[in-house]
Amino acid sequence: MLTFDVSSLNTEQQQALKQINGAVLVTAGAGSGKTRLLTHRIALLLANGVSPFFFFFITFTNKATKEMSERVQKMCPDADKIWISTFHSMCARILRMDIDKINYSKSFTIYSDDDSEKVVKEILAEMSLPDDKWKKEVLFHISNWKNTILSLDDYNLQMKDVRDINKIVSVIKEYEKRLKKNNALDFDDLLIKTYRLFSQNEEVKNKYAQRFEYILVDEFQDTNTVQYELLKQLASIHQNIFVVGDEDQCIYSWRGANFKNIFKFKNDFPDVKVFKLERNYRSTSSILDKANKLIAHNKSRLDKKLWTESPEGDSPVIYEAVDERDEALFVASTIEKLLRTGETPADFAVLMRLNALTRNLEEALLSYNIPHKIYGGFKFYERAEIKTLISYLRLFVNPNDDIALLRVINFPKRGIGESAIEKIKVLAGEKSLLRTILEGELDAQLSKKLEEFRLNFMFLSQLDLPLCDFVGEVINKFKLREAYDIKSDEGFNKLMNISSFEAGVEEFVKLNPTCTLAEYLENITLTSDVDTIGEGGSVTIATVHSVKGLEFKNVFIIGLEEGIFPISRSNSTDDLEEERRLMYVAVTRAEKRLFLTHCSKRFLYGKTSYQIVSRFCRELGFYDYKPQKISPYEDALAEFKNKGKVGTSYCNDDFKFDKNVVFNDKKSNIQPKYDVFKYKIGQNVRHPKFGEGLIINISQDGLVADIDFDGFGKKSLMLEIAPLTVLEGK
Repeated sequence: MLTFDVSSLNTEQQQALKQINGAVLVTAGAGSGKTRLLTHRIALLLANGVSPFFFFFITFTNKATKEMSERVQKMCPDADKIWISTFHSMCARILRMDIDKINYSKSFTIYSDDDSEKVVKEILAEMSLPDDKWKKEVLFHISNWKNTILSLDDYNLQMKDVRDINKIVSVIKEYEKRLKKNNALDFDDLLIKTYRLFSQNEEVKNKYAQRFEYILVDEFQDTNTVQYELLKQLASIHQNIFVVGDEDQCIYSWRGANFKNIFKFKNDFPDVKVFKLERNYRSTSSILDKANKLIAHNKSRLDKKLWTESPEGDSPVIYEAVDERDEALFVASTIEKLLRTGETPADFAVLMRLNALTRNLEEALLSYNIPHKIYGGFKFYERAEIKTLISYLRLFVNPNDDIALLRVINFPKRGIGESAIEKIKVLAGEKSLLRTILEGELDAQLSKKLEEFRLNFMFLSQLDLPLCDFVGEVINKFKLREAYDIKSDEGFNKLMNISSFEAGVEEFVKLNPTCTLAEYLENITLTSDVDTIGEGGSVTIATVHSVKGLEFKNVFIIGLEEGIFPISRSNSTDDLEEERRLMYVAVTRAEKRLFLTHCSKRFLYGKTSYQIVSRFCRELGFYDYKPQKISPYEDALAEFKNKGKVGTSYCNDDFKFDKNVVFNDKKSNIQPKYDVFKYKIGQNVRHPKFGEGLIINISQDGLVADIDFDGFGKKSLMLEIAPLTVLEGK
């Protein structure tokens, strides 16, 4: 029995919902209920007798896929039969079934960015090209080419004005050759290989196009050329395609996304019905007023204006910080103040354009004992011990995976150095390195060193065990735990990570009882750390790109200065409009409160510079807006050099920073009003979280101390807010 009520939708949503057949384009502003519309469309189609087998629903993140599946499941008991997937997961699934039609094995490995980089570095070394000069350029062109639908020769012609393009293309050709030899695909291959499979094999394309009678696409503005062409292929028979997007939120042009696909869609599907959603269900009217003012400065957009029936709410706050420390203190103290009113850490997000702005922020939050998590840092599956374990497992799925073999061949230590590896490569020729080892074609010395590895691999290959047990056997047989010293902190942490990996396998198997090793490896390869943003009860610290599609009660946007946000490389009109869209996305993440900060001066990239307030602050309506000059807001520089060095909060008295500190700009040193000089190097202190510690250094301005805590190591804390107690007599 279906449990949904169409009357809960607004008039515009209901009008879009009534279009059962044909192409439908919904331009949906931020927070306008597009997810509700999409789930109700599925429910309505099921109510009209459409089998869930004939649905296909495209999302852009694993997190969105999970949330959409849960929502649909609550409304429609048969929803588990609907194919809800990201583009990359969809393509991986199709290729697992049909990639043999284009002469690949179905047991292919999906290479991570790190794996692709290793292949490129290997090729550059053989061509005597320095990877510090060539690697980044080659990797860019590999991805750029694969996100078109051009042949490599045509791409070469299109890029003929690019310096050294012929040499770059020669590296790409060798890269493609090695991936084919290793039976491996990179992330971009998942898309382009599926497109080529459909283009070269009409029968395979029609199999999927015939099945998917109704196609739904979320975040349509983020589609690139290949994704758009894939959608056209899948919709080629029934033409029932329902896409929802917002050109104002297209922020991924650097990876090929093209919001102009929204306009192209109207041409490619001439009978398309277009609907506009402008009512916002997320933010207060005061936040939406700022967002509308900002995005109105973009010219390449459809005309729409967000509105809401929600109360006006708190006025957004902008804070002029003296420097990055002052900025971090404002954020931490404001969060702490709101936590005392009943908010939880998970209600907060601190967003930025650059990851480089996190250090002072983390110190300030630590000083206030506020739990937080930084996203975009070192990911679990990128840790060395986990990559090694995954590489062992990959070899049992794809014995041709030379990159995986090279990661494990001398771990644990077997005495296999570079010269031995080169010898194995020569012996292997066109065969894989693993097959050469297993078939006993090595000399006596190498055979002896690799005999235990060979026997273990052959033994494990014959086992028919449940996935969890097999992973455990791989860890035990190859003695991966014994390779780490449990008595050292580093070794203990690595062993804990291996245990966490095993627990992750068990959890995956519980959710997917019939899964294979290949399916598990594919799942973790396509998993991103941003899929867990907002979970775990911590303040979220992330770049704006990472939080697309998410929402938080309280949002801070920091670093609003020219050259940072918008970023300095935004020279063209298109680049600047994308930066403005990014700022618009940041602002519209906020439900209840919005805080923005910028600094008079900032230490970044090894030097301190006076900063110019971002044009976006003025476009939001906080200061008098002035048209861009040759040097935008050049008058602001003189203003900030002459102003007092006390941080200032505007627009809301409740969130004016409690100025316990008065700043004195003598020699640019900031002097605290109250006595932090009671702290001395060599003193013992106690912190409520870190316990007892010894002050080993204090900065010249007296604001920051390096403290060595027992069991926690060195921490840098801001003395004016750190809850420290001096331990007298110790």
